[in-house]
Amino acid sequence: MTSRHIAHRHHQALARHIGARLEELPGLPRTMLEVRVRWVLLVVVAVANLGGAAVVLVFALWVIPDPPMTDATQARARLVNTIAFLSYPAIAGPLAAAAGLKLWRPIIRLVRDGGVADHAQGRAVLLGPLRLTLLLGLLWGLGAIGWAALDIALFSVRLGVKTGLTCLLGAVTTCGIVYLLSEWLLRPAAALVLATGASKRVRLPGVTTRVLLAWALGTVIPVLGAMCVGIAALAVPTISATQLAVTILALGGTAIVIGASVIYLATKAVADPIKTLRQSMARVERGDLDARIQVYDASEVGRLQAGFNHMVTGLGQHERLRDLFGRHVGEQVADLALETDDIRLGGEIRDVAVLFVDLTGSTRLAQTHSPDDVVTLLNRFFGVVVTAVEAHGGWINKFEGDAALAIFGAPLDIEDAPGGALGAARELAARLRAEVPQIDFGVGVSAGEVVAGYIGAEQRFEYTVIGDPVNEAARLSDLAKTADARVLAAGRLLDDAHPAESGAWDLGRSVTLRGRGAPTRLATPRPEPDADGEDAASRPTRRRVPRLPRRRRTEPSAGEDDPGSRAPTPV
Repeated sequence: MTSRHIAHRHHQALARHIGARLEELPGLPRTMLEVRVRWVLLVVVAVANLGGAAVVLVFALWVIPDPPMTDATQARARLVNTIAFLSYPAIAGPLAAAAGLKLWRPIIRLVRDGGVADHAQGRAVLLGPLRLTLLLGLLWGLGAIGWAALDIALFSVRLGVKTGLTCLLGAVTTCGIVYLLSEWLLRPAAALVLATGASKRVRLPGVTTRVLLAWALGTVIPVLGAMCVGIAALAVPTISATQLAVTILALGGTAIVIGASVIYLATKAVADPIKTLRQSMARVERGDLDARIQVYDASEVGRLQAGFNHMVTGLGQHERLRDLFGRHVGEQVADLALETDDIRLGGEIRDVAVLFVDLTGSTRLAQTHSPDDVVTLLNRFFGVVVTAVEAHGGWINKFEGDAALAIFGAPLDIEDAPGGALGAARELAARLRAEVPQIDFGVGVSAGEVVAGYIGAEQRFEYTVIGDPVNEAARLSDLAKTADARVLAAGRLLDDAHPAESGAWDLGRSVTLRGRGAPTRLATPRPEPDADGEDAASRPTRRRVPRLPRRRRTEPSAGEDDPGSRAPTPV
């Protein structure tokens, strides 16, 4: 498969994923998002501009003092300025609508059709607020220049400067509010774009720029207006104290209202992502590694959001690897490996207890059942083994086809390792009879000194135990297949186990297991009475799978460790 085909399939999968995410946006299905982008934004822009224009008109005509002129001239100037100011939107409005529709067309197509945003759509969404603000700023600037030029031509330079500056101050405030509002309204669409990784090179104003913008709109512009009024009062001594007070009060009230609104929008643009980040971090602390944040900002705020998502993804992958590692090698070995900085080949001498469980007639089972049935049966068998062993503090060191080796006391010390192994053997036998009656088995338990550590090569090794108790447990498991209880243990374990556990066992005869020079005293679980009072172990055990003749195996030399040869020879 070529890289082009791979990229095409990735693109299709990503499109389906983004479409699903669009439908999952809380409270914003695709139709509502289109309405939000197409109409709500236009309404917000129209209201913001009309409100700004009304404030500018009121300030220019009635709040900010006019330069000295006759009453007739002043009335005529106000009439001309009102007509000019109200006529300009008739020209600028259609131009703004046409340019805005062109800017908005890729955004509307994205939210309507879904899929993966292309480069043009990504830039249109992420740069949409800035482009819209620049467009409105250009129209406001042209209007301010034209208004000032009209007053200069018909009346005086001072009147033109006053109207021009008033219009520019209103333009900056209106454009700032439009930018903050449009950015907030486009967050869902921006989240869809940034989720695909599109337009990563687009950089928008960050936290510092937004704070400075809020400071300029809420503080600098009102103070600059007050300074202009002060300059006018110095230049025109005829301005009355009442008129000056009215002007200052109007500027102060407007500064408070607009400043509070702008500061709120700018702060919310930064506070909302931080709040979401804090809530998502709380979810991660509670163990929820599925917590994700919608990335809807191309500035450092968005990089913070994306960084959190990458961090949680990494934590999830690490936890999954840890879980898989623990399932493969055992939780105790996994914890030891992850907490140890320097892992070396070799081991240490430890006293452990060993449990070996082996199936009977596995060859016949494979011949008379399908592979799927055999696997299902083995999984049920091993499921019971793992549960019983872990309940008594042990762990499964390895699965050997139709057998399992369990260790108690390594790599972590446990209290009463012999008692744990003996208890696990009794529980295992009872549960296997009840839960997996289709199979027959033998369980052997031994204990003693072993070498526990990492065996293998630097490129591939495993944690295991090597020693005589492993071989003895394997021999006992084979001999247990002919015992009524299907469980045999080395009698010396009863001396080391807790009395509560050792009291549940009986000592029997001594045998010399194959490959061993010293005899082993056998211990068997004490029969537990059934509900009718009869000992369960006193009745013959029903064998659900016929016992097969033992396969001939190559025997090791005397004294050689051979866990694979598990057939003991009683003496």
